[in-house]
Amino acid sequence: MTEIQAIPNHPTQQFLKNAFCFSSFLLSAFYCSFPPLVPFSVSYINPPHSSLPSLHTNHLTPSMASISNFIIIFLIIIFCCNSISFSTQQNNSLSFSLSYLPLSHPSAASKIIQSSSSNHRLSFKYSMALIVSLPIGTPPQTQQMVLDTGSQLSWIQCHNKTPTTSFDPSLSSSFSILPCNHPICKPRVPDFTLPTTCDQNRLCHYSYFYADGTLAEGNLVREKIAFSRSQSTPPLALGCATASDEAEGILGMNLGRLSFVSQAKISKFSYCTPVRQNNAKVKPTGAFYLGQNPYSKTFKYVDILTFPNSQHSPNFDPFAYTIGMEGIRIGGKRLNIPRSVFRPDAGGSGQTMIDSGTEYTYLVDVAYKKIEEEILRTAGRRLKKGYVYRESLDLCFNGNSMEIGRLIGDMVLEFNKGVQVVIGKERMLDDVGRGISCLGIGRSERLGVPSNIIGNFHQQNQWVEFDVVNRRVGFGGADCSRSV
Repeated sequence: MTEIQAIPNHPTQQFLKNAFCFSSFLLSAFYCSFPPLVPFSVSYINPPHSSLPSLHTNHLTPSMASISNFIIIFLIIIFCCNSISFSTQQNNSLSFSLSYLPLSHPSAASKIIQSSSSNHRLSFKYSMALIVSLPIGTPPQTQQMVLDTGSQLSWIQCHNKTPTTSFDPSLSSSFSILPCNHPICKPRVPDFTLPTTCDQNRLCHYSYFYADGTLAEGNLVREKIAFSRSQSTPPLALGCATASDEAEGILGMNLGRLSFVSQAKISKFSYCTPVRQNNAKVKPTGAFYLGQNPYSKTFKYVDILTFPNSQHSPNFDPFAYTIGMEGIRIGGKRLNIPRSVFRPDAGGSGQTMIDSGTEYTYLVDVAYKKIEEEILRTAGRRLKKGYVYRESLDLCFNGNSMEIGRLIGDMVLEFNKGVQVVIGKERMLDDVGRGISCLGIGRSERLGVPSNIIGNFHQQNQWVEFDVVNRRVGFGGADCSRSV
C-alpha cells in the first residue's frame, strides 16, 4: 500500500512564495478597481473527461466585469500559488513503502550483463527484489514495479495474462502509444541501449533483454505516474510490455535519458533495504524516498565517477552509478586486491556499480579469487563441494548463515573519501534451503558482464542515496524495518 507523507517547504522558499502571492493579490486589486473600457465575455469549456459543469458568462456590465475580472484573476493567482508542480518543488518529500519480495521469475532483475521534483516517500517489500507499488494512468491503476538502479527503461505489464495486476490502457485517458517517427523511437543519435523498431501498425516497438535470458517487449507509450490527486508526473515514455513472463514491471532508475529519474527530473532518491527473511510469512517493509531524505545528514558520500575514454567501450555501462571502490576487508584482514581491479580498463571491464535490481554481489575474477581464498581459509572445512546455487553462487556451505558467518567475520567495502560500508557477518551468506548457506558473492563472468556489481543483498540495513544533481552516492547504516 502506498503511503504519502509531505514534508513542508523550506522556510525561505515558502516566504518567497507567500510574498509573490500577496504582491500579486495587491496588483490584481489595483487593476480591478478601475472599470474596464469595454465589457468582455468569459467562456469556460470543460476539458475532456471533466465532470465540472460548463460556465458561460456573456454581456457583462462594467461593474460586473470589474468584479468578474477581480474574481478570475484572484482565482488564477490562488491556483498558481497552491498547485503543486512535480518538477519544480524542491523541498517537499513524498515517501513510499517498498516490498522486498520474490519475483515471479526469480532472476528477472538480475542483469548479467536539474531542477528537482517534489519529494516522495514509499515503502517496499523485500525478498529477492525491491518492489514498489505505483499508481499509473488516469484514473490510476496500481502497478508492481521492481526498483532497478541498473536499468534505463521503465516498463509496465500490459498483457492480459494476469488481469488483476496488468495495466489496462483502455481505462486510462492519459495513455498514448508512440508512433515510429517519434524522436524517442528514432533519435538522431542511435541509442543502442534501447533497441526500437517499427511494428506492422507503424507503432514504436522495443525489445529489452536481460543477461539471464529474460525478455520484455512491447510498445513504447506515454503515461503519467500519479503520487496523489494533486501530484503527478507529466506523461513519461514507458514500455508497455505485451510479452513477458513476469508479474512485475521495472522502474528504471539509472542515469539514461529515458529513465524515470531523468524524465521526471528527480534530483535525488534513496531507499533503505530491510534485513531479508526468507521464510517469514509477512515480508519486511523498507522505505523509498523521491527527493530529500530526512536522515541524509548522517550519510557518508562517494563521488559518481565518469570515465570519458570508456564511454563507448563494449563492457562499460555509461548510465550506471559508477563509484570508486578501493579495497575489501574480511574478518579484519585487507585482501591483496589491486585498486585497478575496481576501475574500468580499456574495454570497460572492472566498472564498479551499485545496482538495486541485481540480487547478489558480483566481482571480476581477480577480486573474486582473493575472496574465495580467504573464505576457504576460514570456513573451507564446511564447504559443500560441487554445489552451485542458481548457476551463480559457488561458495556454499553445510550450515546456516549465522554459523558460517561467525567463521568468516564481517566484510568491509572500502570506497574513496574514506567511506566504508560494513556488511555484518550475519548478512554475508544467504540461507538457500536444506541446511545450506551460500556466500552472497558470485563471479561476474557468470553474468556475462565483467563488472563489479554491488547487489541489494549486501545493501540490507543500509540507506543508499543517489544524489543525481551533485553526482554522489550516500551510505548510512540503519534499522530499515523501522525506517518506514
